[in-house]
Amino acid sequence: MALSVKELLEQKGIDPKEEHLEILENRWAGLKAARGNLETVNVDDADISLRNVPGGDHSE
Repeated sequence: MALSVKELLEQKGIDPKEEHLEILENRWAGLKAARGNLETVNVDDADISLRNVPGGDHSE
């Protein structure tokens, strides 16, 4: 059973106002739609990597 945005926030001790709750629910639905079904993504097509070089980016 999936929890609603309100239930998730209440579990964290956050009590959103009703006018904010509608905005949050719309944004959450948009994020879920944009995320889609990641189970079918080809990992070979999503191989972006980041690395942190202390002191700045150094090219050789």
